Amino acid sequence: MSQAERRERLPESLFEEEALGRAYDARLLARLWGYVAPYRLQVATTVLLLIPLLAVELAPAWIVKVGLDRVIAPAADVSAQTLDSAHGAGPPEPSLPAWQYLARVLDAPAGFPPLLWLGVVYLIVSAAGSAVQYLDQVVMSRTGQAAMRDLRRQIFAHIQSLHLGFFDTVPVGRLVTRATNDVENVSEMFSAGIVALIRDVIKMLAIAAVLFSVDARLALYTFVVVPFLAVVAIVFRFKARQAFRLVRVRIARINAYLQENVTGMKVVQLFTRERRNYREFDAMNASHRDAWLQSIRYDAALYAVVEFAFYLAVAIVIWRATQVAAAGTIYLFVEYMRRFFMPLRDLSAKYSIMQSSMASAERIFQLLDTQPAVADAFDAAVPARQGAAFGSVEFADVWFAYGAEGDGGVEPDWVLRDVSFRVEPGERVAFVGATGAGKTTIIKLLTRFYDPIRGRILIDGVELSRWPLAALRQRVAMVLQDPFLFSGSIRDNISLERPDLDVARVESVARAVQAHGFIDALEAGYDTEILERGANLSVGQRQLLSFARALAHGADLLVLDEATSSIDTETELLVQRGIHALMADKTALVIAHRLSTIQDVDRIFVLHRGCIVESGSHGGLLAQGGIYSRLYRLQMAHQRRGAVAPGAGATTV
Repeated sequence: MSQAERRERLPESLFEEEALGRAYDARLLARLWGYVAPYRLQVATTVLLLIPLLAVELAPAWIVKVGLDRVIAPAADVSAQTLDSAHGAGPPEPSLPAWQYLARVLDAPAGFPPLLWLGVVYLIVSAAGSAVQYLDQVVMSRTGQAAMRDLRRQIFAHIQSLHLGFFDTVPVGRLVTRATNDVENVSEMFSAGIVALIRDVIKMLAIAAVLFSVDARLALYTFVVVPFLAVVAIVFRFKARQAFRLVRVRIARINAYLQENVTGMKVVQLFTRERRNYREFDAMNASHRDAWLQSIRYDAALYAVVEFAFYLAVAIVIWRATQVAAAGTIYLFVEYMRRFFMPLRDLSAKYSIMQSSMASAERIFQLLDTQPAVADAFDAAVPARQGAAFGSVEFADVWFAYGAEGDGGVEPDWVLRDVSFRVEPGERVAFVGATGAGKTTIIKLLTRFYDPIRGRILIDGVELSRWPLAALRQRVAMVLQDPFLFSGSIRDNISLERPDLDVARVESVARAVQAHGFIDALEAGYDTEILERGANLSVGQRQLLSFARALAHGADLLVLDEATSSIDTETELLVQRGIHALMADKTALVIAHRLSTIQDVDRIFVLHRGCIVESGSHGGLLAQGGIYSRLYRLQMAHQRRGAVAPGAGATTV
């Protein structure tokens, strides 16, 4: 079975990014109103503009009606009003006060040609309509975009507040979709979704009211097709919804396949899978095409039915109005019925927009309702410095497992088991062990990316949960095995645009970690722009910049997680001198695979299956002849044979 076929057989729930919800959800709309409420004045303006919008939309047809009845229709035989009265159809211009006022406005001044006057009024109404529509679109768009700006800002702030474990389980693309596509879908609801639906309903009711006031019996005959059309629209709505949902699911499959293949392009080309991948993609692409064509058929069928209903209504008007109503009245009915049926033709599109918007809103609020597992305690405060204790680190009976939610009756897969140690202020310690021993997990707990399941972790004698997260992480400077650089200048990547880190300080730390040499050799020096993820720098250069960044921020706890694994031996010797100079008066925790780099630390902790099994100095551990001694001898033997290249090492946990 091919990869594409397996993907086709996967449950659609796996592609919930494109799943649809209900077109109307009062709960979600109530929450969305919270983002619109601050702009009540603009919302009120939009609502008030409905009245002039309706007026300028309906007025042009009435002006043409008046021109037909008063000017163009022959006046020699019998007037349109007399003709209508004789057949019991009622006057072409109702006696309601509003129509009487409009009739007076449309009367040409003395000496002014009637048709010319009506043309001038038509032009004025059209210009006013354009102005009102422009104002309405601007106000409505500003309101929607302002609300969506606030929503997007809250999403971004909330994402930054979530704990690291959340990002371990949620794909990055999904989070990007929340702040971009999903917000845009909700924004579209304001212009083409619920607002348009409400306006369409009001416009249709207004048109029906006008037609019944002009000629109730003719309107009753005309609207006889509406119930039939409503039933057809409901049926097509559900059919179109199913087809549209299938389109979204299949485009989600295409997106997932594209992302997977682009990410693994190196493997694809190395193993010459291009032709097979092309065939699989072509099959998924054809499946998406078929689903889309099905949705188009339903949409086109609904459009055709609405058009037929309109022509049927026109036929009824002509049949019933001949020799009964004036020409202007017939025109008015035809034009207003055309406008009445227009919203129904776009019903499936608006319904799909509402479904997509509600689904996006539900996903957004699901993200916003996710509470960070690691957060500041209500009584968190920066502890006062306590002299000799300043800079101490202590783990006391710490147990930890990734993804563990308490005990739950199931024994977790423990990564750390009853780990206890203390690092004194200014002491330099190292953690070593095989892959999966728990070295990097200790660092993640120290920086409170996760909280321990059992036990306590203390800095300066204060439990981590009592520290504000921002203050805690300002205390710890970390250099990771895989350094991350942002797009921007080298200077900005070192200082992270902190205002208190001036040019002199940035250059000073770059010199200390031996990064100044390669930076100064670049054409733009410290102003050199770094491409995405540092693509225009070597791995070693990126690592040196991460050293400079960590040291520039002046933390008193220094953490190096396999920090020299990507640097060649010659560069490492230079970096070690800079690190030793800057480690002065700092507590340092080092995770290293290359044991030759940690021989001069104060203590070495050896981890095995989540437990600390040995501790002591380099010489003392060698004398014990235990795990550390075996690791060291094995590594030295490989180095002598040249089997281990510089920078090679096991991935830590």
